[in-house]
Amino acid sequence: ILVDDICDSGGTLCNAAAALKEQGATAVSAYITHGVLSNNAVKRVEDSVMDELVICNTIRPTDADLKSKKLRVLSVAPLLGEAIRRIANNESVSKLFD
Repeated sequence: ILVDDICDSGGTLCNAAAALKEQGATAVSAYITHGVLSNNAVKRVEDSVMDELVICNTIRPTDADLKSKKLRVLSVAPLLGEAIRRIANNESVSKLFD
């Protein structure tokens, strides 16, 4: 499992996935907070040994990128909504991460 804050072109992630597979990993998934996905990043992932790229919807992927079988997008809406509710009710936001 690879974890990073941003995936821009995807080159570093694809290289890391290849290195992990060369060392015997049977599957490689990357979990990214912000999928910038520029310069054909999704095509690069499609052509790589990476099994799955999981991103949050903080930046909307293009319609073409969303067709990729290797791309999964998770919504941050429930987390942000709960944080807003807690702030409005003067409750702890940090408890969301306990």
